[in-house]
Amino acid sequence: MLFYVSRFLSILILKTVFRLKVYGQENIPKTGGFILASNHVSYIDPLAVGSACSRPVNFMARHDLFCVPVLGWWMSHVHAFPVKRNSADISALKEAIRRLRDGKGLVLFPEGSRGFEGRLYEPQAGIGFIAEKSNVPVVPAFISGSERALPKGAKFIRPHKITVRFGKQITLGRRLPYQEIAELIMANIKDLSC
Repeated sequence: MLFYVSRFLSILILKTVFRLKVYGQENIPKTGGFILASNHVSYIDPLAVGSACSRPVNFMARHDLFCVPVLGWWMSHVHAFPVKRNSADISALKEAIRRLRDGKGLVLFPEGSRGFEGRLYEPQAGIGFIAEKSNVPVVPAFISGSERALPKGAKFIRPHKITVRFGKQITLGRRLPYQEIAELIMANIKDLSC
């Protein structure tokens, strides 16, 4: 119940305060597991991409956020689970693959962390590992405007239009090295920025 209330409020705020525009929703699979791979420049991004998606999605989130009293409780009730960044967090990888195999959507940010000024950075191999092992479609997404609404390091939100574009599904047919898969996904995300 908390998930659906939070989703409703998120959509309401994003549409009224940030004039959220969404393109390419037809690229979201109607059923089955899928990865939603997006650029990441702001704390608003998980809310923006999750609200823009026509299906409920799960999130991997920095493990220390779950230690913040109210935030951690809320995150665990809105389909988020912890991941230790800058390490091979096997339990988080297994949980991601389990949720995908259970037919759920999963939002991943291939860069692993927020970037500055809307620039795209080198992807981490982790997304390649999850995509290859789960064998589900990957939907690239590009968020613009959130870097102005709440830039990295900013303390206050500025109302600014946010746009989310979903690209065509990427199906990984043959086995590729994990980093190569990550770079292929990132290239598709970059194509949506034009």
